[in-house]
Amino acid sequence: MRSYARMRSWAIALGLGLIFLAVPTVAQAPSLAMLDKLQSGEWEIRYRDSTPVQRICVRNGRDLIQLRHRQAGCNRFVVEDGETEVTVQYTCPGDGYGRTNIRRESNVLVQLESQGIQGGRPFSFTAEGRRMRACP
Repeated sequence: MRSYARMRSWAIALGLGLIFLAVPTVAQAPSLAMLDKLQSGEWEIRYRDSTPVQRICVRNGRDLIQLRHRQAGCNRFVVEDGETEVTVQYTCPGDGYGRTNIRRESNVLVQLESQGIQGGRPFSFTAEGRRMRACP
């Protein structure tokens, strides 16, 4: 009877140990690797409404997440992290929040959808982003 109890204790300890080893892997932040595939440079953002065309220098694809909240210090939560599409929610203390979906068509062409609140006012847009050239 003692050997059964001892084996059971070892099995439980081993099982718990494996669970604790697996937790850091599960808890790791999403990589947003799709955004890292986008080419850096000057990107043209063409909105599907009357908003004027915007040109921005993009260091990496993550710069496209917060087009209406360009400041640093916003907290992000990854909703979807796929091979061709990502969705990120973010909150910028004192300036609002947003939710952006980026779908990659190629490493130089993306479709953007974003909505949220900036400066107390709602925004919502769809746009196409296209890399034009190296940043000036």
